[in-house]
Amino acid sequence: MTIETDITQLGADGDGIAHAPDGGRLFIPGALPGERVLADMQDPRAARLVRVLRPSPDRVDPPCPLFGLCGGCALQHFARPATLAWKEALVRHALERAGFAAPPAPATHQSPPGSRRRIDLAVRRLPQGVSIGLHARRGDVIDLTACPVLDPALFALIAGLRGLMQSLGALRRTGDAQVNLLDSGPDLLLATDGPLAAADRAKLADFARAHHVPRIAWRPAGSTQSPETASQTAPVRHDLSGVAVTPPPGAFLQPTRQGEAAIVAAILAGLPRRLGRKDTIIELYAGCGTLSFALARHAKVLAFEGHPDAYAALHRAAAGTRVIAERRDLNRQPVMAQHLAQASAVVLDPPYAGAGAQMAQIIAGRPPCIIYVSCNPQALARDVAGLKEAGYTLDGLTVIDQFLWSTETEAVCVFTAPRRPRRPGR
Repeated sequence: MTIETDITQLGADGDGIAHAPDGGRLFIPGALPGERVLADMQDPRAARLVRVLRPSPDRVDPPCPLFGLCGGCALQHFARPATLAWKEALVRHALERAGFAAPPAPATHQSPPGSRRRIDLAVRRLPQGVSIGLHARRGDVIDLTACPVLDPALFALIAGLRGLMQSLGALRRTGDAQVNLLDSGPDLLLATDGPLAAADRAKLADFARAHHVPRIAWRPAGSTQSPETASQTAPVRHDLSGVAVTPPPGAFLQPTRQGEAAIVAAILAGLPRRLGRKDTIIELYAGCGTLSFALARHAKVLAFEGHPDAYAALHRAAAGTRVIAERRDLNRQPVMAQHLAQASAVVLDPPYAGAGAQMAQIIAGRPPCIIYVSCNPQALARDVAGLKEAGYTLDGLTVIDQFLWSTETEAVCVFTAPRRPRRPGR
């Protein structure tokens, strides 16, 4: 059934939302708020965009020829300023749901095209060759022949990587390739559905030398075990706030340098004004030290990280700095309230699902300053609702769009505890 309808808003996946004939919500990929469209009903809640009858003033031509096929971007047809405003609204609404009725006007950052420095690629062996790229929305792998999001140096590696994977006996049908663009060059982690034979290792070494890839690591597809280094031609290093770190293969990096700088700046601006040598910052979910070494310029940092390889990298790099690294699974063994209460500030950058049990301990500890870095507005709303109940105020907000043209957004929120009443006689 073909219907003519108005788009009222964007959904969480970037789909336009209209009123369905039965009164429910109808999701139409490719439609934008304020548009009137012709759509083909595919089921009671989903429709295919047939034609835009009245376009939004924020509609633009997508810059990538693969847009609509590749699942990496959802919003290339939406002007970048409008996308940032939409993401800002997502964060503000999340904070309002948590009880912070009037969030402060946020500072904002949007990373430019061609700045993405990490990607997780799917690899498929097909009768006509190897396809390497991103999945279509709920579909097969789309061969990545263009990408305006990626750093050009990272995109340039993909053509050679396609040939490499074609030659590997270890790739029977499926695999993946994670690439981080470090200061030392591309860092590659491969996973394949077959074992890595000696001939394959020789091919990896040749590829590494030809493409200036200091390290190639490997592990079986579907495995979560620490990968083995299959080829290393040069030292691996990455600078984090002036400290040289050797990240493990597949390590988490902020997607862009510009986004990382915006996050660090927002955190440092949110710290208590007067921090001395006796003050301590507790950092949770520290990773390899993206925030740790910047924080250590202002106070001693107790940095907690649960992933063994990330912790090992942080621990090695922390020697001689004011960062003390401790390995701890914060889901199973959260830092307790009495410890958190002694910190001048608590900084946390939890995973997508949020801080879970750790958040209850933070709230109970009532540290004077809490800086929460969020990559999921829904988890943010759930986690910080308890802060509002405990009397915290939201004194700083920064919204960061470094997942350009996607629906993902990040925020840095600065919370301040209520002042404790003075005791009589003081």
